[in-house]
Amino acid sequence: MHVRSNSAVEHAAPLAARLRGDLIAPDDPGYDEARRVWNRMIDKRPAAIARCADAEDVAAAVRHAAARGLPLAVRGGGHNVAGTAVVDDGLVVDLSAMRGVHIDASGRTVHVEGGATWADVDRVTAPLGRATPGGVVSETGVAGLALSGGVSHQRRRDGMTVDNLVSADVVLADGRRVRASAEEHPDLHWALRGGGGNFGVVTSFELRLHQLGPQVFTLNVAYPLEAAARVLRDWRDAVADAPDELSTAGLIWSLPVVEELPAGLRGLPYVGLSGMWAGDPAEGERATRGLRELTAPLIDMSATIDYLDFQRSLDPFFGAGPRRYWKALYLDGFPGAAIDATVERSARRPSNDTLVIVRHCGGAISRVGAAETAFGDRSSEWMLSVDSTWHDPIDDAVNIAYTREFWNAALPWSDGKTYFNFPGLFEEGDAAVRDSYGANHARLEEIKAAYDPDNRFRLNQNIRAVAAQRGGRP
Repeated sequence: MHVRSNSAVEHAAPLAARLRGDLIAPDDPGYDEARRVWNRMIDKRPAAIARCADAEDVAAAVRHAAARGLPLAVRGGGHNVAGTAVVDDGLVVDLSAMRGVHIDASGRTVHVEGGATWADVDRVTAPLGRATPGGVVSETGVAGLALSGGVSHQRRRDGMTVDNLVSADVVLADGRRVRASAEEHPDLHWALRGGGGNFGVVTSFELRLHQLGPQVFTLNVAYPLEAAARVLRDWRDAVADAPDELSTAGLIWSLPVVEELPAGLRGLPYVGLSGMWAGDPAEGERATRGLRELTAPLIDMSATIDYLDFQRSLDPFFGAGPRRYWKALYLDGFPGAAIDATVERSARRPSNDTLVIVRHCGGAISRVGAAETAFGDRSSEWMLSVDSTWHDPIDDAVNIAYTREFWNAALPWSDGKTYFNFPGLFEEGDAAVRDSYGANHARLEEIKAAYDPDNRFRLNQNIRAVAAQRGGRP
């Protein structure tokens, strides 16, 4: 490892000497780039960034932070909207150099290092006609998404990412390395499937693979915004008995400003339907035909395409640079009143880049019992997400207020369970965490006490250790 001579690195000399990777300090030339994350609202200055080369580097960094009482952040892909991958005056354990992906000899699972993105996974699995439920933007990191849910294009057929976590290699709060699976540390394995980064640093995931592609049929149709209420109602009714192969969403957004679109459509607000058929593309075309004919569309871009290309298709619209504040809420249903409220508030988006999307869940997701994974209750078939996106810091207050007010206005149709991959800035606090985990929260507190009693891993949907259990050792 090359260590630059500067005071910050010298102060952390014991860690620098142990790393195979790099230790990046505030006066290093690459520091500002290394501390930058996807959401440009986040501007934090860590004391040091340990860019780890392997799991032993991760363990050394965790031990170093614990010994010195440093706040600890863990960076995988750096895409978490809340900016949890970086921390002021603490140590960032950066896994971005750990991006290895390989398929098990059986072809049934894929092994993914903790710094990989979904693009890294797709490049290996998609050409073989295999996929694991993952991010719908390929530049998203695997770790953050996988530990808190994972709502993919194939979600209704194959479940969430957490439902496909076979095993995980984990660095614990005291620096020990363990494997969590149904046979080894099963309590930790249960907690990782929805409990976020509360219990350790996952350095490697083993995820179940499913037959998919290489080509798939994708739904992508835009209708006039004035037809929004009708389109969303008709979509809701049409997918009520949809087969598991069909995963769809209704959305209100703005068409991109790109040369591929007619000039009159560029930047135009619209109501749309999107999704994928996880099966034979010809069947998918037939199954989605009615959804593409609800009324006269502005444009229908539905098509059979390579799954790999579909996974990358949203990347240009979700790149690093903008400022983002996203909040999601599971709905008990999607009745007419909820649709009307969604349409009315969407019409008042302060930014043309803001996406309001309602995902249809159910299917395989809902067949997993609430107690089977930490994620908890699966009964809701609808997830509302207000993905506010803008560019100028002067507009922060109005966009944040808009998102919070929208989220609060939807609470009458929800039991308060949020989706922790789109958590705002975790400002809701302990009550929202308890409400979202429901009956699983007490068990999560006990597991936290066993694996992280001092709450080293707290930049997340934080679960605190039960006081009576503190000091336990798994």
